[in-house]
Amino acid sequence: MSATAKPYGILARFDTAADIFEAALRVRDAGYRKWDVHTPFPIHGMDEAMGLEESKVGYFTFCGGVTGFFSGMTMIWYMNKFDYGLVVGGKPLFTPLYAFPVSYELTILLSAFATLGGMLLLNRLPKLYNPLFRSEIFKRASNDRFFICIEAADPKFAEARALLEASGASAIELVED
Repeated sequence: MSATAKPYGILARFDTAADIFEAALRVRDAGYRKWDVHTPFPIHGMDEAMGLEESKVGYFTFCGGVTGFFSGMTMIWYMNKFDYGLVVGGKPLFTPLYAFPVSYELTILLSAFATLGGMLLLNRLPKLYNPLFRSEIFKRASNDRFFICIEAADPKFAEARALLEASGASAIELVED
């Protein structure tokens, strides 16, 4: 480690999905909070093994949908009642039945935008740089290797190397920020 660089975290490589799954259970049970798993493909049950909560993106989607529905209804009501009130064949100026197609489309549109925006916000994206990109062993993360990175900001970082060695890591590297 150079004199000016500060540590970002400790990176451990595992050779199989079963190995990293067991290691993730051990890291979670040891009480670490700032860590992540990097795998070349999704591993069933990894979210539970890491102790992750349910995603909050659904709340963004729901709020976007409700906003879209009511803005569609309000828009049609305002246009028919005030902006261009034209009585045709004795029909009422506003009825939800006629406003439903517009409201439905706005519900879908704003739900999609809210989902995308919520995902970007909660994942803190776009993130154009990560110190892990400079690691030599991390270059195989999207190919055939499995990694756990425990960040230096975690309060239990001092014991991280020993835990990862005991978990069966095939390589361990200190990553600088």
